Amino acid sequence: MDVRELDRRALAALDEIVRDLRPEDLTRRTPCEGWDLADLLRHQVSENHGFAIALRKGSAPDWHSGTLGEDAYRSYAASVEEYLNALDDDGLLDRQVTVGEFGAFPGHVAVSMHLVDSVAHGWDIAKSLGRPFEPDSEALQAALRIAEQIPADPEFRLERGTFGAVVEVGAEASELDRFVALLGRSPDWR
Repeated sequence: MDVRELDRRALAALDEIVRDLRPEDLTRRTPCEGWDLADLLRHQVSENHGFAIALRKGSAPDWHSGTLGEDAYRSYAASVEEYLNALDDDGLLDRQVTVGEFGAFPGHVAVSMHLVDSVAHGWDIAKSLGRPFEPDSEALQAALRIAEQIPADPEFRLERGTFGAVVEVGAEASELDRFVALLGRSPDWR
């Protein structure tokens, strides 16, 4: 299946959670160490804008300028719409796309990176709110396959600054628990 469709599904699951946010929720802590929910949403807005511009133009000048304004959900939803509009270009899958400081990748890899972010941060936000998270099963399976390819070396992860050390989980762990554990999150986080 086209990775763009999987990312659309992941974003739809994330929207189910974000749309009900209240202003007082923005101060809640998240599984992302040192970030409250406002920080995490700003990150998502920034990433959505950055990926949208990079997918269209090959690179983006700024990956950290997202703001929430007066209405966090509206800001978030506008960034998702901008990103989804960028996905409509069939040529983007083969275009070289520079993703922040991580380097240049074929467009389909860049979209896969966004997919991992969408699923991971959907889980983060749901956990922060104490709500269940049920991503699309095909999107989760694709994100899990990508996460399995990320080097587990702690020094690589520290150098990149994107993921914590892999968390060990049992063989009976669900796909979602295995996915978040590969990204350095404890499935038991509360």
